[in-house]
Amino acid sequence: MPGQLKEVRNRIKSVQSTQQITKAMKMVSAAKLRKAQDAIIQMRPYAQKLQDMLSNIVSNSDGSVSMKLATERPVNKVLIILVTSDRGLCGGYNANLVKLARQVINEQYAEQNSKGNVEIWGIGKKGYEAMQRTGYKANDTFKDLFLQLSFENVQKASAAAMEAFSKGEFDVVELVYSQFKNAATQQFKTERFLPIPKVENKGAAVKTKSDFIFEPGKEELITELMPKILNTQLFKAVLDANASEHGARMTAMDKASDNANELLRSLRISYNRARQAAITTELTEIVSGAAALNG
Repeated sequence: MPGQLKEVRNRIKSVQSTQQITKAMKMVSAAKLRKAQDAIIQMRPYAQKLQDMLSNIVSNSDGSVSMKLATERPVNKVLIILVTSDRGLCGGYNANLVKLARQVINEQYAEQNSKGNVEIWGIGKKGYEAMQRTGYKANDTFKDLFLQLSFENVQKASAAAMEAFSKGEFDVVELVYSQFKNAATQQFKTERFLPIPKVENKGAAVKTKSDFIFEPGKEELITELMPKILNTQLFKAVLDANASEHGARMTAMDKASDNANELLRSLRISYNRARQAAITTELTEIVSGAAALNG
């Protein structure tokens, strides 16, 4: 019986130590989330307006302007940019992103994948490691990008993707990332990066028209703007993923702390029952011994 009590006490101490860690991680994630949330909230309207403007220009181009980054061609080679996190302990965040990436490959690019023509660029170690472990062609060039998250570092990944697309190394580039909604909610989504998607017009009555005045010239300005807007688009996706990661980790650590409370309550009940049983046994032995002596 004493051995059983000692075992329960050790388990209680272990759970209490784990709970302290989960509470600390929750507080750290909450602090990081506030900063990451402010960054994406400020970035999102600007990035969305630029993307809308670019899609509008591409959709209404009369063909007089060379737009290599918007050129549609038969899809033989595919690049998936998968944005995950560097660390775990954030619930199903990374697993859901990896699952979505595999779903996109299996449903949209199964033929290309069977020929070995699908490549994964992992931004974040978890996505890269998961895809490499399951036999996909994974590139580790940008997997450590979150170690120094900045627009300049994200721009390197964006520029590399644009250059590869322009050279014909890939015919389509897809983004797989998590869009931040709030601390408890993330939307896992896939988004076309290249070629630049056109605005879908449903009938002539609602057809969008680009009402822009180009100075000094349309081709020169578009050639300059396209890469910058695409850099901004990828940076927005990375900021979304960064905020989503901290939100997911904060929620996961909060639930872990609650589970630890429930486990502690159960262990304390077990400890008290075992302690009461030990006391009852000792009292019974004392009474029995006293009775034997008196008899």
